[in-house]
Amino acid sequence: MTRNAKVSVGIVVAVALVAALVWALLPDRSPAETVTATQAAPPTATVDRAQAAAIAARPDSRRLSDGGGGRVTFVEFLDFECEACGALFPTVEQLRRDYGDRVTFVVRYFPLPNHTNAERAARAVEAAAQQGRFEQMYTVMFERQTEWGEQQEPKDDVFRGYAAELGLDMPAWDRAYAAPTTLDRVRADVADGTTLGVAGTPSFFLDGNRLRPQTVQDLRSAIDAALAGGGAAS
Repeated sequence: MTRNAKVSVGIVVAVALVAALVWALLPDRSPAETVTATQAAPPTATVDRAQAAAIAARPDSRRLSDGGGGRVTFVEFLDFECEACGALFPTVEQLRRDYGDRVTFVVRYFPLPNHTNAERAARAVEAAAQQGRFEQMYTVMFERQTEWGEQQEPKDDVFRGYAAELGLDMPAWDRAYAAPTTLDRVRADVADGTTLGVAGTPSFFLDGNRLRPQTVQDLRSAIDAALAGGGAAS
């Protein structure tokens, strides 16, 4: 296992899933790399593809890249404290490098209730986004996840430190971090995910189709199919 975690009885299963994922993503693995997820509540609704596409990527949803004029849109619902999301972060970054000029990459917040700092982390990233620094704070959260993740005490000061390191206007960041509207923004993403039946993180959508990949190659194949005009594989 490549990540350090404070394992309690309540997270043994999640940690086991992440361990399997990280092992599958090691450089010497074959192309059939395994994808897994941290689970939350069961799905509550289903919608058709057109509705799903509109819900998954709202006009004001946070974007890491805006390639191809939105012709193909890849959406990830994520939890910054989720170890599976952290383990897949380098994979998503590689997909961006490979497809970012042709595919729009969208991020939606989906903090899980069993993670003490997940909602705080989402608010910290959203507060940075309001100063045009979404991608930078998103990256820091995952690259330094082991500094704050899977801990029971609030890590507000840690997140404020990240904002200061990025050179943000700190009074403005503090106001945004504490603002009810910032929390509302995070919870609106959660509501959209719930509408789409998101049950855990990471959860992926491509042009409104829910992806249920078993391997990283499944993600690539779905994107390739969408770019070729064949629609997103599910």
